[in-house]
Amino acid sequence: MLTLDLSGRVAVVTGGSGELGRVMCRTLAACGASVAVHYNRGRDRAEGVVNEIKSAGGTAQAFQADITDQAQVNSLRDQVTAALGPATIVVNNAVAQYNWTSVLEQDPADYESQFRSCVMQNVLTAKAFVPGMVEAGGGRIIAINTECAMQNFPGQSAYVSGKRGMDGVLRVLAKEIGKHQITVNQVAPGWTLSDKLRDGSNQAHAEYGAKVPLGRVGTDQEIANVVAFLASDLASYITGAYVPVCGGNVMPTI
Repeated sequence: MLTLDLSGRVAVVTGGSGELGRVMCRTLAACGASVAVHYNRGRDRAEGVVNEIKSAGGTAQAFQADITDQAQVNSLRDQVTAALGPATIVVNNAVAQYNWTSVLEQDPADYESQFRSCVMQNVLTAKAFVPGMVEAGGGRIIAINTECAMQNFPGQSAYVSGKRGMDGVLRVLAKEIGKHQITVNQVAPGWTLSDKLRDGSNQAHAEYGAKVPLGRVGTDQEIANVVAFLASDLASYITGAYVPVCGGNVMPTI
């Protein structure tokens, strides 16, 4: 029987206290990984995720850092190593929030913010954690992208610019570090059911789901399942991939 066994591995999930982040943390822990639940603000939420994992018999600890600051990312690595051991799984999930509007009306600072949280997050975590993965003989980098990077709808320009930028960095990184048996992949959710929208009362959510080929909105757990798969040995020969998890709402072509 095939199993997703991450026992003995340490996973860092940035934005681990968020709507999707917490589910990924719980799922990786359920597969046996020791999980570093990263947060920038919202310590109570992060500690809540840690307590959930511990109550289920898993291992987790919360860590604070600004993932756009190199010194803080390096400190995050050092703290995780001291508390849990060297991380060989890094899930880059954190992203800055802002108001979506047209290119002509978007504040230029929003583009800079998305560049820092999308592109530089992936650059800085690679610089911090990849050397340890090389030493360990392998590892996994998994970044959360979005279906929006393929759709390019009005109002999405700042978000899409950051996500498409990280796509380029990660594809290059996959080629540079593949020889060390480190895989680099992206998971691209669509609009996803999380705790905030679990009751299904959001009309826009329902309208979105009706247009998806599978006829429904995906769930946070379905996204987390793909992340856990890519973190496992079952995905040892997959790298450089952009994996839409959106019910077929976007379909990359050959």
